[in-house]
Amino acid sequence: MKIGIVVSEYNYDITMSMLKRAEEQANFLDVEIGAVLQVPGTFDIPLGVKKLLEKKEIDGVVTLGAVIKGETDHDQIIMQNAARKIEDLSVEYSKPVALGISGPNQSRLQAQARIEMAKDAVDSVVKMLKRINETD
Repeated sequence: MKIGIVVSEYNYDITMSMLKRAEEQANFLDVEIGAVLQVPGTFDIPLGVKKLLEKKEIDGVVTLGAVIKGETDHDQIIMQNAARKIEDLSVEYSKPVALGISGPNQSRLQAQARIEMAKDAVDSVVKMLKRINETD
């Protein structure tokens, strides 16, 4: 089982902590990480996911990001569009893609408290891969 990780560089301190936590969980589960792709922001994650899903050796992808509330509703637009496209890509490629992006409508403090979501995202993609393989 080999997974890829797409991580947003926006809110770098938070997302790189998420990446570290995801790598630790993959190591704990004895899952190989075949690729880590850093993208500028959460809005860019779907293209990164698509590029990794196109690789035959990648069985599933974990997405990592933190969308923090600003003065406008921009965070809602970013999160809704990214989540929708990520799900569409999972169905299109018949490979699991875990949503490890926290937000929207969260503060920086809440985003920091949700770094552990990265572990949950790795768990999710591994569970889906095992269950999909059981149906083959």
